[in-house]
Amino acid sequence: MIYTVTFNPALDYVVWLDSLLPGRINRARREAVQYGGKGINVSTVLHNLGVDNVALGFLAGFTGRALEEGLREAGLRTDFIWLPQGLTRINVKVKGRDETEINGQGPAIGRRELLALQDKLDRLASGDFLILSGSVPDALSQDAYEQILARLEDRGIQFVVDAAGPLLRSTLPYHPFLIKPNRLELEELLGERLEDGDALHRGAARLRELGARNVLVSLAEKGSLLLDEAGGCRQLPAPRGTVRNSVGAGDAMVAGFLAGWLESGDYGYAQRLGTAAGSATAFTDGLATGKEILDLLRQL
Repeated sequence: MIYTVTFNPALDYVVWLDSLLPGRINRARREAVQYGGKGINVSTVLHNLGVDNVALGFLAGFTGRALEEGLREAGLRTDFIWLPQGLTRINVKVKGRDETEINGQGPAIGRRELLALQDKLDRLASGDFLILSGSVPDALSQDAYEQILARLEDRGIQFVVDAAGPLLRSTLPYHPFLIKPNRLELEELLGERLEDGDALHRGAARLRELGARNVLVSLAEKGSLLLDEAGGCRQLPAPRGTVRNSVGAGDAMVAGFLAGWLESGDYGYAQRLGTAAGSATAFTDGLATGKEILDLLRQL
């Protein structure tokens, strides 16, 4: 089974404007509510590709109830922990000539709730996949992911980590099956600019030396770079299309890669499906459907 963990889920309130005028009343041309948080995005795209999984995380208040009901109506399996106070955050995504985001802070997570998450994760078995995605609330330690991996080490669980900075770096000694930094996150981890393909290759190789088994670097309109544990190195260009959305594209790439690997055991196919999933999401107003991903896969 695949499990995703989202520490800070969100209701994304998305509005499309013809123009944004600060200090004035702005009227939306269109609006939508989407169910967000990086791990939840991964769960949704896995579900869209027909891959069973369970979404874990923390919810609170009436916004949390709306998020959970929406995911269940969409057919996703969930097993959230409820917080006694606060509200699951609402993020405002403004789509116009440029994209503007206002992300909520989210509720506080207490020690009791963290222990409840540990209890759920202790039930994972050998062969299960655990996907840790995104940031953690400011009140939590930046080694929160490391603590989870240390507790589950040597249990035969495959770890996937999509995070940035110290949160990601601290997990590398536990040999995650997959990490997926983007170019900027890779540069920040290494403390240097990576100007060309050779530099990107050396940067990804450095993360493999530090412990990651497979390093998938998302490169936006330039596709992806994969260094796999079998010694392969592939840079795959992105398919052609009009970018309409940047939210969730990296999460979709993680979901597509894992779905492709589970289907075929082939890293090349996993990278193609991951790149198709990320691009298909970038070409739509939300997370891509399975049909949209498979249609785009045929271009690769």
